[in-house]
Amino acid sequence: MTATYIHIPFCEHICFYCDFNKVFLEGQPVDEYVEMLLREMQLTMAQTPDEKIETIYVGGGTPTTLNEKQLDRLLTGMKEILPFQMGNEFTFEANPGDLSVDKLKVLHDHGVNRLSMGVQSFNDDLLKKIGRIHKVKDVYQSIANARQVGFENISIDLIYRLPGQTEADFNNSLVKALELELPHYSTYSLILENKTIFYNLMRQGKLPLPTEDEEANMYQMAIDLMAEKGRKQYEISNYALPGYESQHNLIYWKNEKYYGFGAGAHGYLGGHRYQNNGPIQQYLEPLRENRLPILRTQQLSIEEKIEEEMFLGLRKLEGVSIQHFFDKFQVSVFEVYQEVIDSLVADGLLEVTLDKIRLTEKGKFLGNEVFQAFLLSSPK
Repeated sequence: MTATYIHIPFCEHICFYCDFNKVFLEGQPVDEYVEMLLREMQLTMAQTPDEKIETIYVGGGTPTTLNEKQLDRLLTGMKEILPFQMGNEFTFEANPGDLSVDKLKVLHDHGVNRLSMGVQSFNDDLLKKIGRIHKVKDVYQSIANARQVGFENISIDLIYRLPGQTEADFNNSLVKALELELPHYSTYSLILENKTIFYNLMRQGKLPLPTEDEEANMYQMAIDLMAEKGRKQYEISNYALPGYESQHNLIYWKNEKYYGFGAGAHGYLGGHRYQNNGPIQQYLEPLRENRLPILRTQQLSIEEKIEEEMFLGLRKLEGVSIQHFFDKFQVSVFEVYQEVIDSLVADGLLEVTLDKIRLTEKGKFLGNEVFQAFLLSSPK
C-alpha cells in the first residue's frame, strides 16, 4: 500500500507547542505555492507512473487557511495528477473556526471524506494559554457545518499534560468530546519540542506542567472513557468505532510506502526516505525550473528498516506480526531481538502470543522506553 501526505505550511497564528514546518499566512505566495505543489506531484508521478495511492492526507500548518478558490484549484489538480481511487480515505486537517459551509462544500464536492480537527481542549482559558485562536463554540459550529454538508467521518484531537491543566479539566474535555458522538478521537500528551515557545518557557522554569502521575491518570482516563463509549483503542493515542480507524496512519505504522509533497514534507519510497526543502522560497525555487525540491535522501540499511518495523508496529495495539516480520526480512524477529524481547516481557511491558508481539497495558504507559530498547539494539 502507498499513502500520500500533502503539506500546507500556512497558519494565521502559531501555537505555542507546534514545531511543524509553518509560516504566517499574511504576505505569502499562496497561489504560487499551490501551483508548484501540483508541479511537484506531476514530476514525482512521472518517475513512478505505476504506483497506486490508497490514502491521501492533507495536513499542515493549517490547510483550511486556503480560500475556496485555492482549495478548488488544489483539489482539481490533485484529481488530475494523482492515481487515487475516489471513495478511498481522503483526509483534510482543519482548525475549528476555519470551516465555513462554503469551504466544506468545496472539500466534499472534490471527494474529501474525512476531517481531522485540532480541538485540543474544551476550555477557552486553556485554549488561549496554549496559543489557539478558536473558542469552544467554534468547535460545535464547525462540527454542525461539516454534518450539514455531509461529512460523517470526523476526528478530533485532544492534548493532555498542558500547562495548568488539571485531571478534572481533561476529564471534562473528554466528556464533551464524546458527547459529539464522533467515530474517531486522538489524544496526545504534550511534547516539548525544541524551538517552540513552550520549550523556551520550560527552559526558563516558567511552564507549570502536570506531574507524571497526573499525566498517567489523564491517559488512563482517556482509555477508560473511550472504551465506555465504544471507541476502541487501536493505537497508543487513537480510538475509533469499528471501521473508522485511520487507514492513512495505519500505513505509517505498518512501515509501508508514502509520498510526501510540499515544503518540509517527508516521504518513504523504494527503501529510502527523503525530505523536501522547508523554507517556502527554497521549496519553490527548484520547482520553477521543473526540478524536485528534495533537500536530502537517506537509503535505509536493513538494520534501520527492522528497527522502524518494530517501533512503528508496536504503536498499534495489535502489535507486530511475527510471520509478517519473517516474510518481510527473511529472518525471525527472535533471532534479531531475543534478549530485548525477553527483557521487556520480564518487565511486564511486552507480551508474545502465537503470532503477535505487542504492548501490555503497562507497556502502553511506557511506550517510549519500549521503543528505545529496539532503537538501541543492533540486529546481529
